[in-house]
Amino acid sequence: MKNLLLFLFLLLSAIGWSQTAENYFDQAMKKSDAGNAQGAIADYTKAIKMKPDFVVAYLNRGMQKLKINDLQGALTDVNKTIEMHNDNTYAYTTRANIHYKLKDYKSALNDCNIAIKFNTGDYITYNLRGLTYTHLDDKKSACADFTKAIQLGSQSAAKNLKMFCK
Repeated sequence: MKNLLLFLFLLLSAIGWSQTAENYFDQAMKKSDAGNAQGAIADYTKAIKMKPDFVVAYLNRGMQKLKINDLQGALTDVNKTIEMHNDNTYAYTTRANIHYKLKDYKSALNDCNIAIKFNTGDYITYNLRGLTYTHLDDKKSACADFTKAIQLGSQSAAKNLKMFCK
């Protein structure tokens, strides 16, 4: 009888302590908020292993990888997000940012255009597209995007407008 009670206690303890993909995701979010990108990446990875179609975990892990400058890892995760959910505005904006950092300005521009198609009120994407246009030597389009981003509430676009659109 003691062995049976011990077994039941251990079984219930194991069930109580087992983590779900959502638990790991929540832990990752907390670590991300605390500035622990590596810890967040590890927990997002655990969540993805448990739930391979966890789209938001891929995107969030990609954004954490971007924070630590793992651009190829970030690109892989964001591409997976888009593969699973091809109308995710944040995924396109994030991928545009990755392409921008990789100096692949044509790809960055393409992703910005897609993101803006899905969400015309995203000043972050307009500002990023404006910066991209500056590298593609299209000052007129850059200034128009900075102006639009300012209208939508971007403070950094105001700085970019002053810097690039004199």
